[in-house]
Amino acid sequence: MILVTTPHRAARRRILVSEGSPEAVTMDSGLILLVFLAFLFAWGLNRMRRALRFGPVAYTGVMIVFIIAMLAVWGQTMR
Repeated sequence: MILVTTPHRAARRRILVSEGSPEAVTMDSGLILLVFLAFLFAWGLNRMRRALRFGPVAYTGVMIVFIIAMLAVWGQTMR
Protein backbone atom coordinates (compact mmCIF):
# COMPACT_ATOMS: atom_id res chain seq x y z
CA MET A 1 0.00 0.00 0.00
CA ILE A 2 1.13 3.50 -0.83
CA LEU A 3 -0.01 6.63 1.01
CA VAL A 4 -0.79 9.39 -1.50
CA THR A 5 -1.69 12.96 -0.57
CA THR A 6 -3.81 14.66 -3.24
CA PRO A 7 -5.29 18.14 -3.44
CA HIS A 8 -9.07 18.06 -3.28
CA ARG A 9 -10.76 21.45 -3.60
CA ALA A 10 -9.36 23.57 -0.77
CA ALA A 11 -8.51 20.66 1.54
CA ARG A 12 -5.95 17.92 1.18
CA ARG A 13 -6.99 14.31 1.67
CA ARG A 14 -4.91 11.27 2.43
CA ILE A 15 -5.76 8.28 0.26
CA LEU A 16 -4.54 4.71 0.58
CA VAL A 17 -3.85 3.18 -2.81
CA SER A 18 -3.21 -0.53 -3.15
CA GLU A 19 -0.53 -1.46 -5.60
CA GLY A 20 -2.11 -2.97 -8.69
CA SER A 21 -5.58 -1.72 -7.75
CA PRO A 22 -7.11 1.30 -9.49
CA GLU A 23 -9.48 1.95 -6.57
CA ALA A 24 -8.70 4.33 -3.74
CA VAL A 25 -10.01 4.14 -0.19
CA THR A 26 -10.33 7.43 1.63
CA MET A 27 -9.29 7.83 5.24
CA ASP A 28 -12.66 9.49 6.01
CA SER A 29 -14.55 6.19 6.21
CA GLY A 30 -14.94 6.45 10.00
CA LEU A 31 -16.85 9.71 9.72
CA ILE A 32 -20.06 7.93 8.75
CA LEU A 33 -19.92 5.93 11.97
CA LEU A 34 -19.20 9.07 14.00
CA VAL A 35 -22.21 10.86 12.48
CA PHE A 36 -24.43 7.88 13.31
CA LEU A 37 -23.09 7.80 16.87
CA ALA A 38 -23.69 11.55 17.21
CA PHE A 39 -27.35 11.16 16.22
CA LEU A 40 -27.75 8.20 18.56
CA PHE A 41 -26.11 10.12 21.41
CA ALA A 42 -28.27 13.20 20.78
CA TRP A 43 -31.43 11.08 20.82
CA GLY A 44 -30.39 9.34 24.05
CA LEU A 45 -29.30 12.60 25.66
CA ASN A 46 -32.64 14.18 24.83
CA ARG A 47 -34.43 11.36 26.65
CA MET A 48 -32.02 11.62 29.60
CA ARG A 49 -32.39 15.41 29.68
CA ARG A 50 -36.08 15.06 30.45
CA ALA A 51 -35.45 12.43 33.13
CA LEU A 52 -32.59 14.35 34.81
CA ARG A 53 -34.19 17.77 34.21
CA PHE A 54 -31.17 19.24 32.44
CA GLY A 55 -31.51 22.86 31.42
CA PRO A 56 -30.42 24.18 28.03
CA VAL A 57 -26.96 25.16 29.30
CA ALA A 58 -26.24 21.69 30.73
CA TYR A 59 -27.54 20.05 27.53
CA THR A 60 -25.28 22.26 25.40
CA GLY A 61 -22.29 21.57 27.65
CA VAL A 62 -22.73 17.81 27.40
CA MET A 63 -23.05 18.04 23.60
CA ILE A 64 -19.89 20.16 23.31
CA VAL A 65 -17.91 17.70 25.45
CA PHE A 66 -19.21 14.78 23.36
CA ILE A 67 -18.29 16.53 20.09
CA ILE A 68 -14.77 17.32 21.30
CA ALA A 69 -14.29 13.74 22.52
CA MET A 70 -15.47 12.26 19.22
CA LEU A 71 -13.25 14.61 17.20
CA ALA A 72 -10.31 13.58 19.38
CA VAL A 73 -11.06 9.89 18.77
CA TRP A 74 -11.41 10.49 15.02
CA GLY A 75 -8.21 12.55 14.98
CA GLN A 76 -6.29 9.70 16.58
CA THR A 77 -7.31 7.40 13.71
CA MET A 78 -5.79 9.85 11.20
CA ARG A 79 -2.23 9.26 12.49
